[in-house]
Amino acid sequence: MTEGEAAPAAVAEPDSRNLLRRVVAALVLAPIAVAIAYAGGWLWTVLVTVAAIGLYLEWLAIVGAARQMRVVAPGVVGLAIAGCCMALGRIDAALVPLALGFAGVALFSMERRGWTAAGFGYAAAAQLASVLVRLDRFWGFVALILILLVVWVTDIGGYFAGRGIGGPKLWPRVSPKKTWAGAVGGFAASLVVAAGFALFGLGRAIPLLVLGAALSIVSQLGDLFESAVKRRFGVKDSSRIIPGHGGLLDRLDGFVAAVVLAAIFGFLREGVDGVGRGLVVW
Repeated sequence: MTEGEAAPAAVAEPDSRNLLRRVVAALVLAPIAVAIAYAGGWLWTVLVTVAAIGLYLEWLAIVGAARQMRVVAPGVVGLAIAGCCMALGRIDAALVPLALGFAGVALFSMERRGWTAAGFGYAAAAQLASVLVRLDRFWGFVALILILLVVWVTDIGGYFAGRGIGGPKLWPRVSPKKTWAGAVGGFAASLVVAAGFALFGLGRAIPLLVLGAALSIVSQLGDLFESAVKRRFGVKDSSRIIPGHGGLLDRLDGFVAAVVLAAIFGFLREGVDGVGRGLVVW
C-alpha cells in the first residue's frame, strides 16, 4: 500500500470514531430531553434555564469574555431569576430580570460590549421561547417534539446527504463541510417528519409541511450563524461538554433558531397562553 493510499483510511478512522461518539451521546441525551419535555412544568423550565446559562457562558468563552465576572454575574443571575419566575408560571415577571440582566451585561462589559450583550440576548431568547412553546399541557409537548424532530432530522439528513452526495459547498468561508446537497437532504427529511404529524392527525398536511420547511430552513441558518460567530473568533468548538458534538452552542444552535421562530409564530396566532396550541392546531 502506498503512502497516498493509506491517507484516506487514516482520515476515515477518526471520522468513524467521532460519528460513533455522536450517536452514543444522542442515544443517551435525546430520551432524557424528550422525557423532561413530556413532564413539562418546572422540570422543563429548570432544564431550559440550565441550558440557557450554559449557552451564555459558552458564548462568552467564544468572544473572549468568560473571565469578566462583571459580565458573567449579571447574565447568569438574570437568567436564573427569570427561570424561577417562569417555573412559578409568571412569564410576565420573568421579563424584568431578563431586561435587567441584559442592561447589566451591556453596562459592565469593558470590551466587545455588542458581542457580550448579543450572547445574553441569544440565551434569553432560547430560554423564553422554549418555555413559551411548552405552555399548553398537551399541544405544547407536541409542538416541542415537532421542533426537536425537525431539527434532528435536518441535521442527520444533512450529514448523510452531504457525505454521500457531496457537490458544491453551501458557505465554504463559514462552514467548509456543509454542502447544498446536505441542506436539501435535511430539508427533505423535515418534510417527512411534518407529513408524519399530519398522518397521525396532529394538524393539516399543507400547513404542517410549510411549518416543517420553515423550521428546517431556520435551523440550518441558526447552525450557520453559530459557525460564523466561531469563525469570527477563531474557535472550533464552543466547548467539549458533549462527546462528539462539542458544546451546547454546537448542539443547540439549530434548535434555538427553530424554537424562537415557533414561539413567535404561536404568539402571533394565539398569544402567550396558547402558544403551543397556536403552533400545531390548524
